[in-house]
Amino acid sequence: MIELQPKTYINIVKAEAVTRGHKFLTRSRTHSAAVVSTAVELDDFGTPALIVATLEDGTAVRIAHGSTIRVVSNRPKLIKGTALALADDLELIPAEEGTPEAVIVGVARRHPDRAKIQRISARLSRGLNTKSGSNLQDVRDLAHALFVDLDDRENALTVCGLITDLPYDGNFGRWKWIESALALSAYISYEAGDLAAAEKFAEALRAPDNADDDPFRAKMNATVRQRQMNEPNLYDKEIHRAMAAVDKAAERDWRVLRLGVLMFLRAHGGSETLDPPELDRRISNELVAIRALNDPR
Repeated sequence: MIELQPKTYINIVKAEAVTRGHKFLTRSRTHSAAVVSTAVELDDFGTPALIVATLEDGTAVRIAHGSTIRVVSNRPKLIKGTALALADDLELIPAEEGTPEAVIVGVARRHPDRAKIQRISARLSRGLNTKSGSNLQDVRDLAHALFVDLDDRENALTVCGLITDLPYDGNFGRWKWIESALALSAYISYEAGDLAAAEKFAEALRAPDNADDDPFRAKMNATVRQRQMNEPNLYDKEIHRAMAAVDKAAERDWRVLRLGVLMFLRAHGGSETLDPPELDRRISNELVAIRALNDPR
């Protein structure tokens, strides 16, 4: 049997984006041995000056920081805006190991064919600012897409972990995204049987409940909060309206909002009208409905 060799292509990448597995195109048009590790050398002022790539054969290749180099790839040049092109864009973004940006890039590489995952990851991989509400929303949206669309619970929990340790600071514009990530983390942990972790996330989610030092205001807030939990807005009218109009995109969006409310209630341990078993049933049903409406991209 003749074994066909995969076709190779030449891509140009920044020196900082050279990573394990890359092969360089030499001046004689042959391929170097594969890269096994890289290191950054600084100049006398502490600025990155060189990328040193160590190859499988022991060769050390020194590349000027900020320059470009040709590497061998088994993928052709991709159309801008497609999922795989966005995945290639992530390859060009240097992310120091152990940083939130590296976590984002690592998660995105596991789903190179999902444009939504790639778009959000491309934004976050350029720098996660936890003071920015839009960045917090992107983290929550990425985790949500991983869990709801792809049922990738492990990576969804990993992404949530980038913001679930942030404390409540009274800014509800920022907190609502952290709160949503906490509710999702609590649900994933509960489903995995890690009850200690689920309770930890649930306790963090309840931080605003205990934020008011004034006993009277705290009591009034608790009464209002309980009433809201007993009569939550589950977007029934909006969902039925979208279903009647056969507007699947709108129906999905409203169901995603409903799912968020249900997970929030579940993390709170239920309410006087919706106990945990009923919430578990509804969450499960909602996930089935949403995934049936998903855009395959």
